[in-house]
Amino acid sequence: MSPSSNADDATDQVAHLRAQVEALMNERVTPALADAASRAESALCAMRGQADTVSGYVKDQPLPAVLAAAVVGFIAGRVFR
Repeated sequence: MSPSSNADDATDQVAHLRAQVEALMNERVTPALADAASRAESALCAMRGQADTVSGYVKDQPLPAVLAAAVVGFIAGRVFR
């Protein structure tokens, strides 16, 4: 075999591997990333809704909210001491 033949074989193998990687990316990775992005967006929307709910509760009843935060802080301080 001549050196140019080996180089051509290597080039063909690289091109074939590149095509396989691209196919795998299109078939598996891209849909998985799209699904993960969709789930993250849904979670973000849910968290924003919860944050709005909590914010409304704190505005309506600030004293119980502050007392609850103090209790949680006290317990966390005791646990992580």
